[in-house]
Amino acid sequence: MRLYRLGKLGSLDALELKEAESPRPGLGQVAVRIRACSLNHRDLNIVSGTYANVALKSGAIPLSDGAGEVVGLGAGVTRWKIGDRVAPIFMQRWFGGPLLQEYMPFALGGPSDGVLAEEIVLSEEGLVRIPAHLSYEQAATLPCAAVTAWHAALVKGQLQPGQTIVTLGTGGVSLFAAQFALMTGARVIATTGSEDKIERLRSLGVGDVINSRTMPDWDKGVRELTGGRGADLVIETGGPGSLAKSIAAVRYGGHISAMGNLAGKATIDPGALFGKRASLCGIQVGSRDMVDAMNRAIEVARLEPVIDRVFDFTDARAAYEHLASGRHFGKVVIRMA
Repeated sequence: MRLYRLGKLGSLDALELKEAESPRPGLGQVAVRIRACSLNHRDLNIVSGTYANVALKSGAIPLSDGAGEVVGLGAGVTRWKIGDRVAPIFMQRWFGGPLLQEYMPFALGGPSDGVLAEEIVLSEEGLVRIPAHLSYEQAATLPCAAVTAWHAALVKGQLQPGQTIVTLGTGGVSLFAAQFALMTGARVIATTGSEDKIERLRSLGVGDVINSRTMPDWDKGVRELTGGRGADLVIETGGPGSLAKSIAAVRYGGHISAMGNLAGKATIDPGALFGKRASLCGIQVGSRDMVDAMNRAIEVARLEPVIDRVFDFTDARAAYEHLASGRHFGKVVIRMA
């Protein structure tokens, strides 16, 4: 089989296309033929060597998100059969309950081997069934970005019909959060710095879009659109540099779900958060139970993930470059031949 391994980190030259024997499943394990993978910003940081607190083994396989079919069963496997359409969960030991620190070494794509390979072997417990109406390319977008959005908006955020949510930009997490919110009956206020992306957001059903290029203090726009009240929930994907504006945009007693680290250094006044009696928490993907619940909802609603572009397996580097450019709207996907 073909697979990518990471050589010397620091640039995209670290991506090395290799050949290896197909792995064989052992006790309680399943072999999966990967049909598609998707990229997250985390993957760029790992290749560049700037992702904090992740020690990769030499020759690690990158990427955390993929989807495929079961092609081999080890002894004792009861959850799956040959031909089942599945996706790995991001945190291979997090099945339910709270996230524990001891699960962290089992994150796919770093520190554990990832999915940018034609075949992989995982524990039968680390897989979920993918929604029946989705292609492999669509399903490959779900394990990290989608469940992060689900966790942020519907689990921690407790978003309710009629409430207002703010999403920042047009990356995978933000678009999934917007789609889940609309599915729930909430109002979405989205930000973007691109006129073209404004129209694309509106085509998804987002009624209120703030151009953050012409209105860099987008928090003022949120307050104006909510009659001065502020949003019930902010999905904070920008990071420390935009957190102060998220605090300014949230309502008294509201909530901010934070993930990502794209917008520079923090310049926040904790008193602003305390004064609003608002809550703030960090989000780290989600458990297998969350993924299963999300997939059931996606299947019932027949929700379709937003894919920006699909690259061939041999063009993986171009996929990374496209994500790094910031021109994407939605997920960047790699399709196996």
